[in-house]
Amino acid sequence: MELQRDVKYRLELAKGFLKEAEGDLDLKRWRSCISSSMLVIENTGIAVLMLFGVSPLTHKPGLHLSQLISEGTVADEVATLIEQILPELEKYDSHERMLAKYGDETSYRLPWELFHEEEGSTAIEAARKCMRVSVELAELVQ
Repeated sequence: MELQRDVKYRLELAKGFLKEAEGDLDLKRWRSCISSSMLVIENTGIAVLMLFGVSPLTHKPGLHLSQLISEGTVADEVATLIEQILPELEKYDSHERMLAKYGDETSYRLPWELFHEEEGSTAIEAARKCMRVSVELAELVQ
């Protein structure tokens, strides 16, 4: 039963970050919209991993979810859903996260200089997709 509570917690955490990202999008705060969107993506990925008994102590859920699929340990319907969010989990992995936090230190460009409306819109759409798919997976698996 603790598993359900843990998964629910991660999904609620993701919902909160999605709400923040939506607000940042409305206010045209692109960097913070992207940062919150990445937290949605990460937390939904971790919630999905937890459905299969994988520890939540990872910041690379895409890597572990890919492994579950390649090992054939999940049903085809579940694998198909997971494959829908893998590109987002991979795209918004550590490099993008570092840019949102620290900017591009090699070119001395601050995070607020790197991200614009297009990147903000793309990130929030990825976050919405991950939220939708992870909720569907949680309902399917639990």
